[in-house]
Amino acid sequence: MLSPVGALNNGLELLADEKDPAMRQRCLDLLEQSARISANKLKFFRLAYGAAGGFGEQVPVDEAHELLTSLTEADERLTLEWAVSEPTLSKPAIKVLLNLAAMGLDSLVRGGTLAVGAERNGGQTEIAIRAGGPRVAFDANIGKALDGSLDADELSGRTAPAHLIRLIVERDGGAVQYHHSKEALVLGAMLPDPEGMIG
Repeated sequence: MLSPVGALNNGLELLADEKDPAMRQRCLDLLEQSARISANKLKFFRLAYGAAGGFGEQVPVDEAHELLTSLTEADERLTLEWAVSEPTLSKPAIKVLLNLAAMGLDSLVRGGTLAVGAERNGGQTEIAIRAGGPRVAFDANIGKALDGSLDADELSGRTAPAHLIRLIVERDGGAVQYHHSKEALVLGAMLPDPEGMIG
């Protein structure tokens, strides 16, 4: 959030001092872009960490798709491949999917493709994320937070999403795994369907 909010602040300062109509319009365009990016990130955070998605236990996958599309469209170096045919997923599955996807996006420091897949099969939801591109980066401590080997006193804002995923899958009796190479980061999770879920 720091980048788009900082851009909003800078744009307002420039707008206050700018007299040229063409430059004022350019400032307004940049403010609009920064406001849109900020709004999309806030929506992402609400669904990935909060109580967004309504009061039911199921969340339409279109919400997650729209959020990830908005985040990848903001950077022309990124491409999103979406392979989720389910109309809805459980809230825990959506939270895990979005947090894994965010890790994938963070790893694409030089751009690349984020492939997102999920399906319900045999009473469980399987999630697969692949981030591929040149020099894919992945913090080893995030991996440790995912596999549960990171000490609690080493948790930080950067490792918190991975720790959250770990807590969700452990609570629900699921599993999470990852594999990192220079060209790709592959993240996967399995979550049993909540009791009483039909499908």
